[in-house]
Amino acid sequence: MIWKRILIVLGALIALVFVSRFFNFGSANRPMVFGVTFSAPQAEYLGLDWRATYLDMLDNLKIKNLRLLAYWNQIEVTPDQYDFIDLDWQVVEATKRGVKIIMAIGRRLPHWPECHSPEWTKDLSEKENQAEILTMIKTVTEHYKDQPGIVMWQVDNEPLVDWFGSCPKPDRDFVKKEIALVKSLDSRPVLITDSGELSSWVWAARLGDYFGTTMYRVVWNKYIGYWSYDWFLPPAFYTLKAKLNGLDLNKVIVAELQTEAWLRDDISKISLEEQKKSINPEQFRKNIGVARRTGFSEAYLWGVEYWYWLKDKQGDVSLYEEAKKLWH
Repeated sequence: MIWKRILIVLGALIALVFVSRFFNFGSANRPMVFGVTFSAPQAEYLGLDWRATYLDMLDNLKIKNLRLLAYWNQIEVTPDQYDFIDLDWQVVEATKRGVKIIMAIGRRLPHWPECHSPEWTKDLSEKENQAEILTMIKTVTEHYKDQPGIVMWQVDNEPLVDWFGSCPKPDRDFVKKEIALVKSLDSRPVLITDSGELSSWVWAARLGDYFGTTMYRVVWNKYIGYWSYDWFLPPAFYTLKAKLNGLDLNKVIVAELQTEAWLRDDISKISLEEQKKSINPEQFRKNIGVARRTGFSEAYLWGVEYWYWLKDKQGDVSLYEEAKKLWH
């Protein structure tokens, strides 16, 4: 039965790939709201001063739309003891500058291992974990619901994706409980995300008020190496998929638009030459153009920490300068 459903979905996606080549919904110069996703742990992993990076991003790049991440393993290291100091600082500094924030909450949030559980949860059953997650979500939502800079909540990240990340099996009913909890505490809309290239969106599209898709254009596979979606997934692929799922294009965003290298291993083990196979200034501009032509309302660039790693650690300002053009 499961294989039959998989084959039906694959067949539908293949048909959509073919049909989408005959449609065009927008221009590469179409106005669009651009923002970024910022992760302090990712900046630290790259050897950056995350606070200095964050302030430069706000003051010099002039970014005005931001997705922030309430990592569970950062804010509740000890059971029932919450530490919001670092995340509070990010929210306050962004709000002072008039930045609009999407606050992502839940166990599954962007960056490996996807499920960012505190160490103390590892011996809990999944039922016990879910109870703790709901308590955490309630605490985070209540803590930030009076912050005017937050315009939307994101509940989990690609919560129905089951082929990537070190996470338990997806549980759609539990995701519904998480969403219902947030909505019972605050009136702001909820965003739900899904894979742009490897999902039909059927099971995720109607869960939230807004829908977010990933958009990765040059990726790496251990069997065939680097390859590009540019030649067979046009912008209309995403637009038609949204329309077929009954989504309002004004409420669809690109939650992750690839503007960093696709890394097959730790960044220290991959040469800059190889990294440029998946991202470089030309590919950066191409990806921006693809996002514009979908007709969606907003796009959040993925890889702001990587631009700063290139600039501050490698002396390469090319992606930083490309990004600056979007907000200047």
